[in-house]
Amino acid sequence: MGRLVGVDLARALAVFGMYIVHIAPMTSASGSVGGWVYFLAEGRSSVLFATLAGFSLMLIAGRREPKTGLAGRQARARIAIRAVILLALGTVLAMEYGGVIILGFYGVYFLLALPLVRLSARTLAIIAAACALVTPQLAFALNALLTPSVQNTINAYDPLRHLSEVGVLDLLLTGFYPALTWMSFVIAGMALGRLDLSSTTVLKRLAALGAALTATAYGMSLLLAGSGALRSMAEDGSSSGGSGSMPLDSASMPSGGGSFPDLPASTLLTAGPHSGTTFDIIGSVGVAILVIVGATALMDRLPRLRRLATPVIAVGTMSLTAYVGHFLAQSAFSTPAGTGTQQSWIPVLTYILGAIVFAALWSRFFRRGPLEHLLNAATKPAKRIR
Repeated sequence: MGRLVGVDLARALAVFGMYIVHIAPMTSASGSVGGWVYFLAEGRSSVLFATLAGFSLMLIAGRREPKTGLAGRQARARIAIRAVILLALGTVLAMEYGGVIILGFYGVYFLLALPLVRLSARTLAIIAAACALVTPQLAFALNALLTPSVQNTINAYDPLRHLSEVGVLDLLLTGFYPALTWMSFVIAGMALGRLDLSSTTVLKRLAALGAALTATAYGMSLLLAGSGALRSMAEDGSSSGGSGSMPLDSASMPSGGGSFPDLPASTLLTAGPHSGTTFDIIGSVGVAILVIVGATALMDRLPRLRRLATPVIAVGTMSLTAYVGHFLAQSAFSTPAGTGTQQSWIPVLTYILGAIVFAALWSRFFRRGPLEHLLNAATKPAKRIR
Protein backbone atom coordinates (compact mmCIF):
# COMPACT_ATOMS: atom_id res chain seq x y z
CA MET A 1 0.00 0.00 0.00
CA GLY A 2 1.41 3.35 -1.01
CA ARG A 3 1.95 5.79 1.82
CA LEU A 4 -0.20 8.87 2.22
CA VAL A 5 2.55 11.46 2.23
CA GLY A 6 0.40 14.31 3.51
CA VAL A 7 -0.70 12.22 6.49
CA ASP A 8 2.95 11.40 7.26
CA LEU A 9 3.75 15.12 7.16
CA ALA A 10 0.86 15.83 9.54
CA ARG A 11 2.11 13.07 11.82
CA ALA A 12 5.58 14.64 11.88
CA LEU A 13 4.06 18.02 12.77
CA ALA A 14 2.18 16.35 15.64
CA VAL A 15 5.43 14.88 16.95
CA PHE A 16 7.21 18.22 16.72
CA GLY A 17 4.29 19.87 18.51
CA MET A 18 4.70 17.47 21.39
CA TYR A 19 8.44 18.22 21.45
CA ILE A 20 7.55 21.90 21.81
CA VAL A 21 5.14 21.27 24.69
CA HIS A 22 7.59 19.02 26.53
CA ILE A 23 10.83 20.95 25.97
CA ALA A 24 10.24 24.53 24.82
CA PRO A 25 9.83 27.34 27.37
CA MET A 26 6.24 27.95 28.38
CA THR A 27 5.88 31.60 27.51
CA SER A 28 2.76 33.68 27.97
CA ALA A 29 4.28 36.79 26.43
CA SER A 30 1.44 38.41 24.55
CA GLY A 31 1.99 38.55 20.81
CA SER A 32 5.39 36.86 20.84
CA VAL A 33 6.18 34.28 18.16
CA GLY A 34 7.18 31.76 20.82
CA GLY A 35 3.96 32.33 22.70
CA TRP A 36 1.86 31.71 19.60
CA VAL A 37 3.81 28.59 18.64
CA TYR A 38 3.45 27.16 22.13
CA PHE A 39 -0.25 28.05 22.22
CA LEU A 40 -0.89 26.31 18.90
CA ALA A 41 1.08 23.20 19.95
CA GLU A 42 -0.29 22.78 23.46
CA GLY A 43 -3.07 20.23 23.51
CA ARG A 44 -3.66 20.42 19.78
CA SER A 45 -0.50 18.45 18.91
CA SER A 46 -1.56 15.48 21.05
CA VAL A 47 -5.10 15.75 19.63
CA LEU A 48 -3.65 15.62 16.11
CA PHE A 49 -1.61 12.59 17.20
CA ALA A 50 -4.77 10.85 18.47
CA THR A 51 -6.75 11.75 15.35
CA LEU A 52 -4.01 10.29 13.17
CA ALA A 53 -4.06 7.18 15.34
CA GLY A 54 -7.65 6.65 14.25
CA PHE A 55 -6.59 7.19 10.65
CA SER A 56 -3.86 4.57 11.07
CA LEU A 57 -6.41 2.04 12.30
CA MET A 58 -8.15 2.31 8.95
CA LEU A 59 -4.88 1.62 7.15
CA ILE A 60 -4.82 -1.72 8.96
CA ALA A 61 -8.53 -2.52 8.85
CA GLY A 62 -9.07 -1.46 5.22
CA ARG A 63 -9.06 2.23 4.41
CA ARG A 64 -11.72 2.90 1.80
CA GLU A 65 -13.44 -0.47 2.21
CA PRO A 66 -13.29 -2.49 5.44
CA LYS A 67 -11.59 -5.86 5.23
CA THR A 68 -13.96 -8.76 5.75
CA GLY A 69 -13.73 -12.50 6.30
CA LEU A 70 -10.25 -13.87 7.04
CA ALA A 71 -8.53 -10.58 6.17
CA GLY A 72 -10.85 -8.73 8.54
CA ARG A 73 -10.20 -11.13 11.41
CA GLN A 74 -6.45 -10.88 10.90
CA ALA A 75 -6.62 -7.08 10.76
CA ARG A 76 -8.53 -6.93 14.04
CA ALA A 77 -5.99 -9.30 15.60
CA ARG A 78 -3.17 -7.02 14.46
CA ILE A 79 -4.90 -4.04 16.04
CA ALA A 80 -5.45 -5.94 19.30
CA ILE A 81 -1.79 -7.01 19.45
CA ARG A 82 -0.67 -3.44 18.81
CA ALA A 83 -3.00 -2.24 21.56
CA VAL A 84 -1.53 -4.61 24.13
CA ILE A 85 2.05 -3.72 23.16
CA LEU A 86 1.36 0.02 23.32
CA LEU A 87 -0.34 -0.35 26.70
CA ALA A 88 2.67 -2.28 28.01
CA LEU A 89 5.19 0.17 26.52
CA GLY A 90 3.22 3.13 27.81
CA THR A 91 3.13 1.63 31.30
CA VAL A 92 6.89 1.07 31.30
CA LEU A 93 7.59 4.63 30.17
CA ALA A 94 5.06 6.04 32.65
CA MET A 95 7.06 4.42 35.45
CA GLU A 96 9.82 6.90 34.63
CA TYR A 97 8.05 9.87 33.05
CA GLY A 98 4.59 9.89 34.63
CA GLY A 99 1.17 10.58 33.16
CA VAL A 100 2.43 12.60 30.18
CA ILE A 101 3.05 9.40 28.20
CA ILE A 102 0.24 8.90 25.71
CA LEU A 103 1.11 5.39 24.48
CA GLY A 104 -0.79 3.49 27.18
CA PHE A 105 -3.87 5.55 26.36
CA TYR A 106 -3.33 4.66 22.70
CA GLY A 107 -3.57 0.99 23.61
CA VAL A 108 -6.95 1.58 25.23
CA TYR A 109 -8.17 3.64 22.26
CA PHE A 110 -7.28 0.79 19.88
CA LEU A 111 -9.15 -1.77 21.95
CA LEU A 112 -12.25 0.43 22.22
CA ALA A 113 -12.15 1.14 18.48
CA LEU A 114 -12.16 -2.53 17.47
CA PRO A 115 -15.98 -2.82 17.22
CA LEU A 116 -16.05 0.27 14.95
CA VAL A 117 -13.48 -0.60 12.27
CA ARG A 118 -16.07 -1.81 9.74
CA LEU A 119 -18.33 1.23 9.93
CA SER A 120 -18.71 3.80 7.16
CA ALA A 121 -17.28 7.32 7.25
CA ARG A 122 -20.74 8.81 7.79
CA THR A 123 -21.54 6.51 10.72
CA LEU A 124 -18.14 7.11 12.31
CA ALA A 125 -18.59 10.88 11.96
CA ILE A 126 -21.98 10.70 13.65
CA ILE A 127 -20.54 8.65 16.52
CA ALA A 128 -17.63 11.07 16.92
CA ALA A 129 -20.02 14.03 17.03
CA ALA A 130 -22.25 12.29 19.58
CA CYS A 131 -19.23 11.52 21.77
CA ALA A 132 -18.08 15.15 21.58
CA LEU A 133 -21.50 16.37 22.70
CA VAL A 134 -22.14 13.82 25.45
CA THR A 135 -18.90 12.49 26.96
CA PRO A 136 -17.57 15.75 28.50
CA GLN A 137 -20.76 16.16 30.52
CA LEU A 138 -20.68 12.46 31.45
CA ALA A 139 -17.05 12.78 32.50
CA PHE A 140 -17.89 15.79 34.66
CA ALA A 141 -20.68 13.87 36.42
CA LEU A 142 -18.54 10.78 36.95
CA ASN A 143 -15.65 12.82 38.29
CA ALA A 144 -18.00 14.50 40.76
CA LEU A 145 -18.84 11.07 42.14
CA LEU A 146 -15.22 9.99 42.36
CA THR A 147 -14.12 11.43 45.68
CA PRO A 148 -10.44 10.97 46.61
CA SER A 149 -11.40 8.08 48.88
CA VAL A 150 -13.24 6.31 46.05
CA GLN A 151 -10.31 6.85 43.70
CA ASN A 152 -7.85 5.54 46.28
CA THR A 153 -9.98 2.45 46.80
CA ILE A 154 -10.10 1.73 43.07
CA ASN A 155 -6.38 2.40 42.63
CA ALA A 156 -5.54 0.10 45.52
CA TYR A 157 -6.79 -2.89 43.50
CA ASP A 158 -5.34 -1.72 40.18
CA PRO A 159 -2.13 -3.52 39.17
CA LEU A 160 -1.31 -0.88 36.55
CA ARG A 161 -1.49 1.83 39.17
CA HIS A 162 0.96 -0.08 41.34
CA LEU A 163 3.42 -0.18 38.44
CA SER A 164 3.15 3.45 37.33
CA GLU A 165 1.23 6.68 37.82
CA VAL A 166 -1.27 5.66 35.15
CA GLY A 167 -3.89 3.11 36.18
CA VAL A 168 -7.15 1.95 34.66
CA LEU A 169 -9.06 4.87 36.15
CA ASP A 170 -6.56 7.31 34.64
CA LEU A 171 -6.71 5.60 31.25
CA LEU A 172 -10.48 5.78 31.11
CA LEU A 173 -11.46 8.93 32.98
CA THR A 174 -9.04 10.94 35.10
CA GLY A 175 -5.77 10.91 33.17
CA PHE A 176 -4.37 13.48 30.77
CA TYR A 177 -5.74 11.75 27.68
CA PRO A 178 -8.80 9.92 29.09
CA ALA A 179 -10.43 7.48 26.70
CA LEU A 180 -13.94 8.61 27.59
CA THR A 181 -13.46 11.99 25.94
CA TRP A 182 -10.48 11.32 23.67
CA MET A 183 -12.20 8.58 21.69
CA SER A 184 -13.93 11.46 19.87
CA PHE A 185 -10.60 12.29 18.24
CA VAL A 186 -9.79 8.68 17.38
CA ILE A 187 -13.21 8.03 15.84
CA ALA A 188 -13.01 11.28 13.88
CA GLY A 189 -9.67 10.10 12.52
CA MET A 190 -11.24 6.78 11.57
CA ALA A 191 -13.91 8.65 9.63
CA LEU A 192 -11.22 10.63 7.78
CA GLY A 193 -9.47 7.37 6.97
CA ARG A 194 -12.52 6.16 5.10
CA LEU A 195 -12.57 9.19 2.80
CA ASP A 196 -10.81 9.67 -0.54
CA LEU A 197 -8.19 12.28 0.31
CA SER A 198 -6.97 12.27 -3.29
CA SER A 199 -10.23 13.96 -4.31
CA THR A 200 -10.10 17.74 -4.57
CA THR A 201 -13.81 17.94 -3.78
CA VAL A 202 -13.38 15.91 -0.60
CA LEU A 203 -10.44 18.07 0.51
CA LYS A 204 -12.38 21.29 -0.08
CA ARG A 205 -15.36 20.01 1.90
CA LEU A 206 -13.11 18.85 4.73
CA ALA A 207 -11.32 22.21 4.79
CA ALA A 208 -14.66 24.00 5.06
CA LEU A 209 -15.77 21.60 7.79
CA GLY A 210 -12.54 22.01 9.75
CA ALA A 211 -12.74 25.80 9.56
CA ALA A 212 -16.41 25.79 10.60
CA LEU A 213 -15.78 23.49 13.56
CA THR A 214 -12.81 25.53 14.75
CA ALA A 215 -14.49 28.92 14.41
CA THR A 216 -17.80 27.80 15.89
CA ALA A 217 -16.38 25.96 18.88
CA TYR A 218 -13.79 28.53 19.91
CA GLY A 219 -16.08 31.44 19.04
CA MET A 220 -18.97 30.08 21.12
CA SER A 221 -16.63 29.35 24.02
CA LEU A 222 -15.26 32.90 23.98
CA LEU A 223 -18.79 34.26 23.81
CA LEU A 224 -20.05 32.16 26.72
CA ALA A 225 -16.98 31.98 28.97
CA GLY A 226 -15.26 35.27 28.28
CA SER A 227 -11.78 36.24 27.14
CA GLY A 228 -10.08 33.54 29.22
CA ALA A 229 -12.00 30.70 27.58
CA LEU A 230 -9.02 29.48 25.55
CA ARG A 231 -6.49 29.97 28.31
CA SER A 232 -4.45 26.98 29.43
CA MET A 233 -4.56 26.04 33.08
CA ALA A 234 -0.83 25.45 32.80
CA GLU A 235 -0.35 29.22 32.58
CA ASP A 236 -1.75 29.48 36.08
CA GLY A 237 0.73 26.92 37.39
CA SER A 238 -1.82 24.15 37.58
CA SER A 239 0.24 21.70 35.59
CA SER A 240 2.70 19.58 37.45
CA GLY A 241 5.48 17.24 36.47
CA GLY A 242 5.36 13.49 36.33
CA SER A 243 7.55 11.13 38.27
CA GLY A 244 10.50 11.94 36.06
CA SER A 245 11.76 15.24 34.74
CA MET A 246 9.09 15.58 32.06
CA PRO A 247 6.27 18.10 32.42
CA LEU A 248 2.71 17.08 31.84
CA ASP A 249 1.38 18.14 28.47
CA SER A 250 -1.11 20.50 30.04
CA ALA A 251 -3.64 20.70 32.81
CA SER A 252 -5.92 17.81 33.61
CA MET A 253 -9.59 17.75 32.73
CA PRO A 254 -11.57 20.43 34.53
CA SER A 255 -14.48 18.07 34.90
CA GLY A 256 -13.59 17.18 38.43
CA GLY A 257 -10.87 14.60 37.82
CA GLY A 258 -7.17 14.40 38.47
CA SER A 259 -5.80 17.35 40.41
CA PHE A 260 -8.82 19.64 39.92
CA PRO A 261 -11.75 18.12 41.86
CA ASP A 262 -13.46 21.39 42.81
CA LEU A 263 -13.79 23.23 39.52
CA PRO A 264 -17.30 24.55 38.82
CA ALA A 265 -19.60 23.38 36.03
CA SER A 266 -18.97 26.68 34.24
CA THR A 267 -15.60 25.28 33.14
CA LEU A 268 -17.57 23.14 30.68
CA LEU A 269 -17.95 26.33 28.64
CA THR A 270 -14.19 26.80 28.20
CA ALA A 271 -12.08 25.42 25.36
CA GLY A 272 -8.52 25.56 26.70
CA PRO A 273 -5.96 22.86 25.89
CA HIS A 274 -6.89 19.52 27.51
CA SER A 275 -9.96 21.02 29.14
CA GLY A 276 -11.91 18.04 27.82
CA THR A 277 -15.03 20.10 27.13
CA THR A 278 -17.32 19.85 24.13
CA PHE A 279 -15.95 23.14 22.79
CA ASP A 280 -12.36 21.94 23.24
CA ILE A 281 -13.06 18.64 21.46
CA ILE A 282 -14.91 20.17 18.52
CA GLY A 283 -12.39 22.99 18.08
CA SER A 284 -9.40 20.66 18.34
CA VAL A 285 -10.90 18.23 15.83
CA GLY A 286 -11.41 21.18 13.47
CA VAL A 287 -7.75 22.13 13.81
CA ALA A 288 -6.66 18.52 13.25
CA ILE A 289 -8.75 18.30 10.08
CA LEU A 290 -7.28 21.55 8.77
CA VAL A 291 -3.71 20.34 9.39
CA ILE A 292 -4.31 16.96 7.73
CA VAL A 293 -6.10 18.49 4.75
CA GLY A 294 -3.53 21.27 4.41
CA ALA A 295 -0.60 18.86 4.53
CA THR A 296 -2.26 16.53 2.02
CA ALA A 297 -3.08 19.34 -0.40
CA LEU A 298 0.43 20.81 -0.22
CA MET A 299 2.10 17.46 -0.86
CA ASP A 300 -0.22 16.70 -3.78
CA ARG A 301 -0.11 20.12 -5.43
CA LEU A 302 3.54 21.15 -4.89
CA PRO A 303 5.97 18.41 -5.97
CA ARG A 304 9.00 20.61 -5.30
CA LEU A 305 7.87 21.27 -1.74
CA ARG A 306 7.22 17.56 -1.35
CA ARG A 307 10.83 16.81 -2.31
CA LEU A 308 12.12 19.45 0.10
CA ALA A 309 9.94 18.07 2.89
CA THR A 310 11.11 14.47 2.40
CA PRO A 311 13.28 14.44 5.58
CA VAL A 312 10.36 15.79 7.64
CA ILE A 313 7.98 13.28 6.07
CA ALA A 314 10.42 10.54 7.11
CA VAL A 315 9.83 11.52 10.74
CA GLY A 316 6.11 10.92 10.21
CA THR A 317 6.79 7.40 8.93
CA MET A 318 8.49 6.54 12.23
CA SER A 319 6.50 8.68 14.66
CA LEU A 320 6.57 6.05 17.44
CA THR A 321 10.38 6.00 17.35
CA ALA A 322 10.52 9.80 17.25
CA TYR A 323 8.08 10.13 20.15
CA VAL A 324 9.75 7.59 22.45
CA GLY A 325 13.19 8.72 21.38
CA HIS A 326 12.77 12.29 22.58
CA PHE A 327 11.94 11.13 26.10
CA LEU A 328 14.96 8.85 26.21
CA ALA A 329 17.16 11.60 24.81
CA GLN A 330 15.92 14.08 27.41
CA SER A 331 16.96 11.68 30.14
CA ALA A 332 20.28 10.80 28.50
CA PHE A 333 21.29 14.42 27.92
CA SER A 334 19.56 15.84 31.04
CA THR A 335 17.64 18.33 28.92
CA PRO A 336 15.56 20.63 31.14
CA ALA A 337 11.81 20.31 30.72
CA GLY A 338 9.92 23.26 29.36
CA THR A 339 7.57 23.90 32.28
CA GLY A 340 9.07 26.63 34.39
CA THR A 341 12.71 25.59 33.85
CA GLN A 342 13.54 25.99 30.17
CA GLN A 343 14.39 29.50 29.03
CA SER A 344 15.65 28.85 25.50
CA TRP A 345 14.14 27.47 22.29
CA ILE A 346 17.50 26.08 21.18
CA PRO A 347 17.03 22.66 22.86
CA VAL A 348 13.66 21.96 21.23
CA LEU A 349 14.93 23.13 17.84
CA THR A 350 17.92 20.82 18.30
CA TYR A 351 15.62 17.88 19.06
CA ILE A 352 13.48 18.61 16.00
CA LEU A 353 16.56 18.84 13.76
CA GLY A 354 17.98 15.68 15.33
CA ALA A 355 14.78 13.76 14.64
CA ILE A 356 14.76 14.95 11.01
CA VAL A 357 18.39 13.96 10.43
CA PHE A 358 17.96 10.56 12.09
CA ALA A 359 14.76 9.76 10.18
CA ALA A 360 16.24 10.88 6.87
CA LEU A 361 19.33 8.70 7.30
CA TRP A 362 17.44 5.70 8.65
CA SER A 363 14.85 5.77 5.87
CA ARG A 364 17.57 5.53 3.24
CA PHE A 365 18.40 2.02 4.43
CA PHE A 366 15.28 0.72 6.13
CA ARG A 367 11.59 0.70 5.25
CA ARG A 368 10.38 1.22 8.84
CA GLY A 369 11.69 2.98 11.93
CA PRO A 370 13.29 0.85 14.69
CA LEU A 371 10.22 0.64 16.94
CA GLU A 372 7.89 0.43 13.95
CA HIS A 373 9.83 -2.60 12.72
CA LEU A 374 9.55 -4.31 16.10
CA LEU A 375 5.85 -3.49 16.34
CA ASN A 376 5.22 -4.85 12.86
CA ALA A 377 7.13 -8.03 13.67
CA ALA A 378 5.15 -8.51 16.88
CA THR A 379 1.86 -8.44 14.95
CA LYS A 380 2.87 -11.15 12.46
CA PRO A 381 1.26 -13.94 14.55
CA ALA A 382 -2.07 -12.41 13.50
CA LYS A 383 -1.55 -14.11 10.13
CA ARG A 384 -2.18 -17.44 11.87
CA ILE A 385 -5.76 -16.45 12.56
CA ARG A 386 -8.20 -18.56 10.55
